[in-house]
Amino acid sequence: MSDHVYKKTEIVGSSKTSIEDAIEKALARASSTLNNVDWFEVTETRGHVVDGKVGHYQVTLKVGFRLAD
Repeated sequence: MSDHVYKKTEIVGSSKTSIEDAIEKALARASSTLNNVDWFEVTETRGHVVDGKVGHYQVTLKVGFRLAD
């Protein structure tokens, strides 16, 4: 097993549907531009209120990706 070095970056995903959907969208986008995305950590959750209801869910993630050898 080899040792790995990771870099972390912070991203924010949003969704009208759910927190989980916001996470999925953020990770899909990050994976399309970053190689070797291996993990994530939810650091914040927020929402936008419209007429007393949830308009959008917003989730801040720290994403870890492995640096190439």
